[in-house]
Amino acid sequence: MNFNYYMPTKILFGPGKLGELIHEELPGTKALIVISAGNSMRKFGYLQRLQAILDEKGIGYVVFDKILPNPIKSHLMEGAALCREEQCDFVIGLGGGSSIDSAKSIAIMAKNPGDYWDYVGGGTGKGQPIPNGLLPVVAITTTAGTGTEADPWTVITNEATTEKIGFGNQSTFPTLSVVDPELMLSVPPKLTAYQGFDALFHSLEGYLAKIATPISDMYALRSIELINTYLPQCIAQGDDLKARTNVALANTYAGFVQTESSCTSEHSMEHALSAFYPELPHGAGLILLSEAYFSFFGTKIPERFRGLAQAMGVDVASISEKDLPRAFLDALQALKEKCGVADLKMSDWGIKQDEIPKLAENARVTMGGLFEMDRYSLSLDETIEIMGKAYR
Repeated sequence: MNFNYYMPTKILFGPGKLGELIHEELPGTKALIVISAGNSMRKFGYLQRLQAILDEKGIGYVVFDKILPNPIKSHLMEGAALCREEQCDFVIGLGGGSSIDSAKSIAIMAKNPGDYWDYVGGGTGKGQPIPNGLLPVVAITTTAGTGTEADPWTVITNEATTEKIGFGNQSTFPTLSVVDPELMLSVPPKLTAYQGFDALFHSLEGYLAKIATPISDMYALRSIELINTYLPQCIAQGDDLKARTNVALANTYAGFVQTESSCTSEHSMEHALSAFYPELPHGAGLILLSEAYFSFFGTKIPERFRGLAQAMGVDVASISEKDLPRAFLDALQALKEKCGVADLKMSDWGIKQDEIPKLAENARVTMGGLFEMDRYSLSLDETIEIMGKAYR
C-alpha cells in the first residue's frame, strides 16, 4: 500500500479533441512533426489538419516522415539532426506508438551529445544520465495500442546490434497528449486487433508485476474490461465511434498502468522476437507468447488471476484458486477468436524453432529489467521453455 503517483501529462481525450488543439498553449514556436514512413497520415488528412492548426497559431514546423513500425536508432538520430538544423524547439509525434516513441527519443537527442545508446540502459547501452534534458513533446495518437501518450516509455531498436529496448524516465512524459478516437476510425481490422491486444497485455502484465499498486490495479482491471467488451466490435465495425472511444480509453488507462507499474518478462520475450523479425507487429508477437506465458505464471501466482479472470467476464465466485488461471486463459482464447487472431503462428513470420534459445538469451540480456518485475524469477531454461511452448 506504499506508492508514489506521478502523471504530469495533460491529456485531451474524446472525439473531436484534435480540433481543440487550436486553443492550447503549445510548448514552442517551431515543431518537428514526426510521422511514419507510410502514407496514412497524409491519406486521411491528419497531417494536413495538424498543419492547419499550427499555421493558424503562427507556429512553424518541419515534417520528418521516415519512422518504421518498429522504429530504429538511425532514423531517430537523423530526426534529431534535422531538429537541430531547423532549430525546432519542440517535437510532435503524430500517429501510432512508433511515431510517438520516436518523437520522445528525438527530443532527447536533439539536446544531447553522442549516440542514443549512450543513454539507454540494458544490453550494450551505456546507461549514462541525460545531461541536457529534452525538448517538450506533444503526442497525438491515431491508434489504441501502446499507451505511450500516457507514459514515459519509448521503445527503439538498435539495428546494428539487434537490440530492441524500452527506455524512459520522469523527463520523457509528453507535455501534452491528444487522444481523439475519430482519428482511429481508419485503422484496418487486423491492426486494430494487434494494437488492442498490445494495450491488453500492458494491463495484464502491469497487474501481475510485483510493483503493481492499488492505482495501477484500478486502471488495469478497467482497461481489461473495456478491451474485452469493445475490441471485437471495433474489429467488426471500424466506424463504431462508441467502441473506438472505449478502446481508446482502455489504451490510455493501460498507459497509466505502465506509468505506475510495469510490463513483465513477456514484453522482453516479444522484443527479442521483433528485434530479429521487425516485420512482426508487437501486438501479434505478444499474442503468440500469451498462452504459454500466462499458463506458466498461472502455476506460480494463481491468486493474481482472480482479478484478471473477473475483468475478462468470468464469474469467479465458484472457481477454486488453482482453476482461476485456466478460466482466465479460456476467456483470453475466446477474445482472440472473436478478434480473428487465434491462429497466429511464429512460423508465419519466418521464425525458426531452433532459434528459440538465441531469442530467449537476447530477451534476458537486452531487457533483463522486466524479468526483475516478475513475481517469480524465471531462469534461462524456463524462458526457453515458455518461448518453445509458444512456438508453432
